[in-house]
Amino acid sequence: MDNYKKRIVDELLSRKLKGKGAVLIEGPKWCGKTTTAEQISKSILYMANPEDKEQNLMLADINPSLLLKGETPRLIDEWQLASKLWDAVRFEVDHRKNEGQFILIGSSVPADQNLISHTGTGRFSFLMMRPMTLFESLESNGSVSLKDLFASKEINGTNKLSLEDIAYLCCRGGWPRSIFMDKDIALDQAFDYYDATINSDISRVDGIKRDSIRAKNLMRSYARNIGTQASIETLKNDIINNDSFSLDNGTILSYINALKKIFVIEEAPAWNPNLRSKTAIRSSDTRYFIDPSIAVATLGIGPDDLINDLNTFGFIFENLCIRDLRVYAESINGNLYHYRDSSSLECDAVIHLRNGDYGLVEIKLGGDNLIEEGASNLIKLKNKLDTSKMKNPSFLMVVTATGNYAYKRNDDVYVVPIGSLKN
Repeated sequence: MDNYKKRIVDELLSRKLKGKGAVLIEGPKWCGKTTTAEQISKSILYMANPEDKEQNLMLADINPSLLLKGETPRLIDEWQLASKLWDAVRFEVDHRKNEGQFILIGSSVPADQNLISHTGTGRFSFLMMRPMTLFESLESNGSVSLKDLFASKEINGTNKLSLEDIAYLCCRGGWPRSIFMDKDIALDQAFDYYDATINSDISRVDGIKRDSIRAKNLMRSYARNIGTQASIETLKNDIINNDSFSLDNGTILSYINALKKIFVIEEAPAWNPNLRSKTAIRSSDTRYFIDPSIAVATLGIGPDDLINDLNTFGFIFENLCIRDLRVYAESINGNLYHYRDSSSLECDAVIHLRNGDYGLVEIKLGGDNLIEEGASNLIKLKNKLDTSKMKNPSFLMVVTATGNYAYKRNDDVYVVPIGSLKN
């Protein structure tokens, strides 16, 4: 494609295909999974193509091996429509005895997992794909590398994004097609995505009919609680208090699990380090959407509303940074966590690499007072860690929305605008 913007997962996909017979790419609809896989695949089966869908489903049931014939790597798009394809791919991988045979794309977890008899261990590699980061959409100039921070290299970053720019980017989101649209049209896309979620996708994922009003109320409550460890009980009370809509805990869990299956929400797990003190660590996950634009659409607001409500803007901006940091971290063999303990000491993001290295990150809109608060929290957490049992953090970083430059403070805390960051 002439207008294809390179994705961070491009390199990851190529690498994984060299090590396994099949790669499964999962992620939300419209985040670019199929387009990315099309760049490297040599033949393609579109399971959901209306002209062939009925025939494809029939063949998947009676003779799935026919659907797998074609030049490799063969892309199978929306494979989850026919769960039997999983075992068929595993069988083919076993017998062909070659790597890089198949790429499977899925925008939801299969509804009927009982038809899958084998986990695919040793045959499949897994790749999570999310909406575009600011670096992928070319809004971040990438002058500061997360990889370089872990390597303790000097940074020399600049930033051109204003607070108004960040407000717009939070509302537009990282949906690839929206990046090519006029701003007013681009802002509509997240609202369309939200409408499709509550009216169709949340029920289609597992065939269980869910009420769109209940889905709307739950997602609004979830959006009001992003960046927190709000319990199911808290979400329920918020719905009742704000919408006069009664739900039991089991129903709320059912709706949340459905949203997870279609990759609309993605929570951050708790980090459990070794501490010098006996402070209890909170183990609840922190609630986020896969993209900040979904939260914005759920709340029915736009860029001007964020500028006029900096408290809400702060949480939405945090969701944007978590999205980007997740992608950057996974590209360098890392995972993202959240830390909070019983003394209410909190760290917005802990990026932990496979080799045990880790960095501590606070996320702030900007301004001297907020940056100072973030740096203070990071230093407090660093001083709590028992470095006789674990490594020292590789870096402490406050990620901001504003600021012309990235720099290192006298206390060794980095201050880095999101508009200068890359993997």
